Amino acid sequence: MANLAVMKFGGTSVGDAAGICRAAEIIASTAREQPVVAVVSAMSGITNALIAAAGNSATGDQNAAIEIAEALRLRHHAVIDATIKAEARRTELSAEIDRIVAGVGELCHGTALLRELTPRTLAAISTAGERLSARLLAAALCELAITSLAIDATEVIVTDDDYARPEPLMKETCVRATARLLPLLEEGVTPVVTGFIGATTKGIVTTLGRGGSDYSATILGATLEADKIIIWTDVDGVLTADPRLVPQARLLSEISYNEAAELAYFGAKVLHPKTLRPVADSLIPVWIRNSSAPERAGTKITRRGQPSENGVKAITAMTNVSLITVGGRGIVGVIGVAAKTFAAAASVRANVLLISQSSSESDICFVVDSGDAERTLGSLKKSFAADLLHHHVEHIAVNPDIAVIAAVGENMRGTPGIAGRLFSALGRRGVNVIAIAQGSSEYNVSFVVEAAAMQDAAIAIHEEFDLGRAS
Repeated sequence: MANLAVMKFGGTSVGDAAGICRAAEIIASTAREQPVVAVVSAMSGITNALIAAAGNSATGDQNAAIEIAEALRLRHHAVIDATIKAEARRTELSAEIDRIVAGVGELCHGTALLRELTPRTLAAISTAGERLSARLLAAALCELAITSLAIDATEVIVTDDDYARPEPLMKETCVRATARLLPLLEEGVTPVVTGFIGATTKGIVTTLGRGGSDYSATILGATLEADKIIIWTDVDGVLTADPRLVPQARLLSEISYNEAAELAYFGAKVLHPKTLRPVADSLIPVWIRNSSAPERAGTKITRRGQPSENGVKAITAMTNVSLITVGGRGIVGVIGVAAKTFAAAASVRANVLLISQSSSESDICFVVDSGDAERTLGSLKKSFAADLLHHHVEHIAVNPDIAVIAAVGENMRGTPGIAGRLFSALGRRGVNVIAIAQGSSEYNVSFVVEAAAMQDAAIAIHEEFDLGRAS
């Protein structure tokens, strides 16, 4: 749709009454000039509380349903009291909030009775926060004389039926999203769509993964052919590094889709890793901006970005990961070891983040999320049971005390000497590199260090490539 803006607001941006009001004012100021679709996350902390309540219910805890229902009711009614003045609107909204809260309580109660939490039930419970916040934000917009309507994304985003990690079905989503949202926009209505949520073709609720509201926004932006997508969050944009690790980190005014995707993949929290997939072909610009400081320009993400003289644009560091090593002199020259290794990891749906192999092929190592490490180790030991018995494989080990660092930049490709400078800087600072990987895209060089050396490594690279200097 011509001149359409899609705006996504994260949990911290709508975490209380003041945040809801700020978000409504940001949307309203744009909606008076052009059509807007808003996408909203749950209020900060709500999804975690819902997932915890669901888990407690599965143990037979009958109080979990009562506690979560009361917490949800109190927090969301406090926002209604602070933001909604029109009596009829307050009454209608309060009833709607109570209906959703009661539904959560019933699901938790049923889970406690059965002592079983299915993926479908977990999805239904964990998505209640977005359904609640969408209604609050839509009502706040109506208070500002902007006609608005909360839309459950189950009506517009279609996914496959893999409840663990569902993927959007873009053709089906395009049909439903345009049919549901375009008529509203043409009538001057501003839809507020629940982030994070989708549904199968049969209408069964699914989720797009934690932080998936960013993904929801770009899916809708691509299907509706928006002019721009703005991710409103609690930071000014994308920085050259995490300022908690590197105090000299600075804001990047513009980066490329590829750079943003690499940073997200390697742990930068500002974007969901899948966010840019839907818009990569459509060339829709994506902005990262601070909802608490809307006057600041933020970071613009485009196809080419802004070239960096040094090649490296930014660095990111990832913790809560584990290094798994499969090795031994007996695997040298044995066909199929790598295939068996990653088939074992895939069988337990482990998220493999980085792969490295020694030149002698005596060791294969890879990094997974720490939450995946234990079951990956079990799968590997089962798969290699005979090889371990006959010492073809001598060891399968897990090291949880590591971090992954990635240096990212579009211009790293074709720029000689990047890796040499990088590892020389680490050597001068006394950082021991455990494993190294470089993708064929050459948009990043990633490596594994001891967790205790993560900050030293980040600072060394940041200083070596002078990333703190304004471009």
